[in-house]
Amino acid sequence: MERDVQMEYMNGMGLLEATTLDMLRKSAQNNQPIQIHGAIHNIRDMGDFAFVILRIPDALVQCVIDKSGEPGAVFESLQMETTLRMDGIVRLEERAPDGVEFLPSSITPLSTPVEAMPVNISKRFRMNVNLDTDLSNRPLTLRSGELRARFRIQAAIVRAYRDFLERNGFVDIRTPKIVGGNAEGGTNVFRLDYFGRKAFLAQSPQFYKQTMVGVFERVYEVGPVFRAEKHSTNRHLNEYISLDFEMGYINSFYDIMNMETALLKHIFATLEKDCERECKALGVVIPKFDQIPVIRFRDAKDAVAEKYGHKIKDPFDLEPVEEQLIGRYFKEEFDSDFVFVTHYPSKKRPFYAMDDPEDPAFTLSFDLLFRGMEVTTGGQRIHDYQAQVDKMVARGMDTSGFENYLMIHKHGMPPHGGLGLGLERLCMKIFDDNNVRYSTLFPRDMNRLEP
Repeated sequence: MERDVQMEYMNGMGLLEATTLDMLRKSAQNNQPIQIHGAIHNIRDMGDFAFVILRIPDALVQCVIDKSGEPGAVFESLQMETTLRMDGIVRLEERAPDGVEFLPSSITPLSTPVEAMPVNISKRFRMNVNLDTDLSNRPLTLRSGELRARFRIQAAIVRAYRDFLERNGFVDIRTPKIVGGNAEGGTNVFRLDYFGRKAFLAQSPQFYKQTMVGVFERVYEVGPVFRAEKHSTNRHLNEYISLDFEMGYINSFYDIMNMETALLKHIFATLEKDCERECKALGVVIPKFDQIPVIRFRDAKDAVAEKYGHKIKDPFDLEPVEEQLIGRYFKEEFDSDFVFVTHYPSKKRPFYAMDDPEDPAFTLSFDLLFRGMEVTTGGQRIHDYQAQVDKMVARGMDTSGFENYLMIHKHGMPPHGGLGLGLERLCMKIFDDNNVRYSTLFPRDMNRLEP
């Protein structure tokens, strides 16, 4: 006897709609009843009626509760952070936040908090709590208007980054974050026991993205990188998101800087178009530029030493104070928020950085400074096998641990280069913050492993 099996099928129709501000505005224009859902951000009891401020993904919506009607019976049981489903109508109301108001005909609570919030996020925007309190309660403070705006902007940056590179022939890749060797050298790596073998968390996708240039010519990645540096500064994290790209058949490393300049223009144009409300609420001043000035490393150090009386202490790298002074110099002299600093000393650049043929003491590399802070490091890579081996040997490196990396050089690589752009640092300077942790969902540093 055959068993009668009851089957259901999903056809992708009748999708559950998200409650968004755009949805509410369209509903108000159509004057049709709709169902919305969200969490209670704040409650204001006005006597005969009440305002319930509902938190939806992209806005806070004012809901007007007539306490004499059916919703009024449910109102008494409501509290902040209760999640709801409501039926009703939307009307346009200039005095309401974002110009819309919801009038519910029925309210269905979906969940009720068991205790009060440890921090007050009920204001429309600013929380006014210190950073440590914010981070310790980050699963909850992220619900605030301030942090939601920050991370909607951050999401738009990543979306614009992907969009621009896809339009320009780049292929999205995923590289390992558990690796057998470290790309950058040095000791600032997190070590792992990988089934009895030594392994590391990846400091960067460098070797892999170079490998993929030989496959797709142009590649990009958005992913975490890990640095076991024992620092506790306002600009460093032990895990951050790097926006990497690598491109082949370049004429010079200026091709990479030109690509980033165009990329940044697209990112900021996207923020102006898609995040106008969030930028206005945060007081974000979006940079305006047609071009980005370029200066050599040595000239940049000399310029700020002369103008500001700064004493050069490290001839091979930029100190944070020098980055700030260079940013100040280019803002004052050229009204530019950005500057490319090029030709860093070979001594301070990785072994895969191509040396300048005109002066091998320097490299065909660059940093991009944004409002006085390095947000990007990039440059041209060595693509010739013997040149790469010779540089490694000159540095006292054992090439036997780099067979997989050198394989691409042995079997032909085009001139290529790329960069890594730190997402959190970029956001930090966009928001004019004094600490990169404000722009990190769940920061990881020497002192914080939770939440």
